[in-house]
Amino acid sequence: MPVDHSLNTEFPGPVNPGYHLKKENLKSVSEYANGILTGNRAMLAKAITLIESSKKEFHELGNAILEKCYSNTGNSIRIGITGVPGVGKSTFIEKFGMHLIDRGKKVAVLAIDPSSSLTKGSILGDKTRMQTLAAHENAFIRPTPAMGMLGGVAGKTREVILLCEAAGFDTIFVETVGVGQSEISVKNMVDFFLLLMLAGAGDELQGIKRGIMETADMIIIHKSDGQNIENAGLARHNYQQALSLFPPHPSGWKTPVQTASSIDNNGINEAWETITTYYDTVNKSGFFQKNRNQQLVNWLHDAIENELKTRFYNLPNIRKKLARFEREVLAGKLNPARAATELIKLSQ
Repeated sequence: MPVDHSLNTEFPGPVNPGYHLKKENLKSVSEYANGILTGNRAMLAKAITLIESSKKEFHELGNAILEKCYSNTGNSIRIGITGVPGVGKSTFIEKFGMHLIDRGKKVAVLAIDPSSSLTKGSILGDKTRMQTLAAHENAFIRPTPAMGMLGGVAGKTREVILLCEAAGFDTIFVETVGVGQSEISVKNMVDFFLLLMLAGAGDELQGIKRGIMETADMIIIHKSDGQNIENAGLARHNYQQALSLFPPHPSGWKTPVQTASSIDNNGINEAWETITTYYDTVNKSGFFQKNRNQQLVNWLHDAIENELKTRFYNLPNIRKKLARFEREVLAGKLNPARAATELIKLSQ
């Protein structure tokens, strides 16, 4: 059975950021693009590694590949999945992914892992937790470190989504790092946002619920099995009542709350039926395309900010003076706002 080569040794993922891409192993833009368009997962994985590279020459090659494939993107349903720690995101995604493959779908999973704040490295363990799905020829799992990015997503998640679409994957899951106020950024790059919750999680989670719940297109009370079935049913009722107090969804969609068990395989098909109903509803109303268009505009603005930031820090004047300004801020000789203003002047 074919195996996903997203951690191919020639193009290693950032498990150890000390590894580097090898120029002698690079292929042409057309070779990568043709490989992706014909569904070659090894080529897809290598192109993603180029896109994620912090080195300008590799990153530019990755962008050229994406441009070559761009006309073949946009043809998937993009589903963001987040949830509290221990809710079973990986287990649910594997069960859900296999269910969709059985229905003739091709599934890509972009699993974002937390990164070390010191080395920027990452464990990237989701492939080991989704072994059945990872081994299937109609699935592609790409573990990617968050690299310090807020929003529960990696810095190049949007680009990776497009490359997966070009490779023929029609259902794409973006599994976020965790759940919290900053994690809702994933909403800005998917069509459907799914929140997994646990029954009886306790009042300590109240602080992270509201912001996420307001953006969720569906809430699933997971692990609804065994002795937890009754609690899950009660939680479902309570969450549904809480949602009635929130502002209406921009599309007019009423967010449902359902229960599911990956162990018992209950609620999986119902979850997909809800997603397809949502897709049909917002597609007919025009909200789907409107949302996609707004996401493209947001991406443009984010790309501008990132490019300006990169260019700023790479300016010779800034690189030369930044350390001195940092020392003066730490010594109390200069306040950070004033230091920033002076550095901006040096860049002009």
